[in-house]
Amino acid sequence: MNYEPSTMNQSIPKIILASKSPRRQELLRLMDLDFEVVLKEVDESYPDGLTPQEVAVYIARKKAEAFDQTVGDEVVLTADTIVCVDGLILGKPETPQHAIEMLQILSGKVHLVVTGVCLLYKNKYNSFFDVSEVFFRQMSLEEISSYVEQYNPLDKAGSYGIQERIGLIGIEKIQGSYTNVVGLPTEKLYAQLINLNK
Repeated sequence: MNYEPSTMNQSIPKIILASKSPRRQELLRLMDLDFEVVLKEVDESYPDGLTPQEVAVYIARKKAEAFDQTVGDEVVLTADTIVCVDGLILGKPETPQHAIEMLQILSGKVHLVVTGVCLLYKNKYNSFFDVSEVFFRQMSLEEISSYVEQYNPLDKAGSYGIQERIGLIGIEKIQGSYTNVVGLPTEKLYAQLINLNK
């Protein structure tokens, strides 16, 4: 898949997006960026003792390192999003029941969404992260189970998509970047991209 840039963004190199997330792809399209999706299998384990911010950046960097010897003039963009509540890091659920359990943990609480981003360009790695606070109202088991059955959110950290039903009915407010919760902090990303050659 290739997407042509607007004239505003022609100074930004072509992007290799190392993500199968349709949400990240849509965000880049909305930013009018020229990108191509290229996927590589990467072990997403991480050392014990890292903060949520360090975990997200660590995994994003590992994803970028998989492209180290294979890119030319493009910029490789990798990202990893995690959800953290009460000190517990929630990744992607393994089963629908696991997804229900995660959402029950999040129900009625404030959690953090952390996205780590890594840009690999001209043999240099530039890593950064963004953090958003998400306030969930108390949700019933019926609401949660219905969402998981309908949307099967096994590809989403914390078991939900903010743009889907559970986000629309369950989130009371957000402090921070909305797009960060979707999966890519576009505001910070754009600032980094326009300064790549400076």
